Amino acid sequence: MPVFTNILIALDGSEASQRALSRAVDEAKIWNAQLQAIYVVETGLFSSLPPDNTVEIMYRVLEKEGEAVLEKAKKFGAAKGITIITHMKQGHAGSEIIALAEQGKTDLIMVGSHGKSNTDRLLIGSVSTFVVTHSKATTMVVRS
Repeated sequence: MPVFTNILIALDGSEASQRALSRAVDEAKIWNAQLQAIYVVETGLFSSLPPDNTVEIMYRVLEKEGEAVLEKAKKFGAAKGITIITHMKQGHAGSEIIALAEQGKTDLIMVGSHGKSNTDRLLIGSVSTFVVTHSKATTMVVRS
């Protein structure tokens, strides 16, 4: 039976990622594992836009959303007796999740089965599919 000592949960503010967070906290308790959470501001959404103040404003809105999601996760973990180490990154969500997992020697990555909307999936692809396909770590997709 595998033992997980370092778990990474990917969050995006969706209901699916909240369910994954709840499951990640349970897994961290079971395995007495360190739990880290990542939120990625998906910069690929801005690549075709002209660099101006609008892009900067949009980025800041997403960054603030990420800060709120990570703070909520920390409070949720603390209420359950688990300390969550948080990370805010920017770039391609799947690539950033995998990079942090490899850097931190994560042995379990947890993601929600789908993100905020079907439109996001069409624009940036399925993050959970990307992570499952490219990660060397065990990956758990928490279904809705």
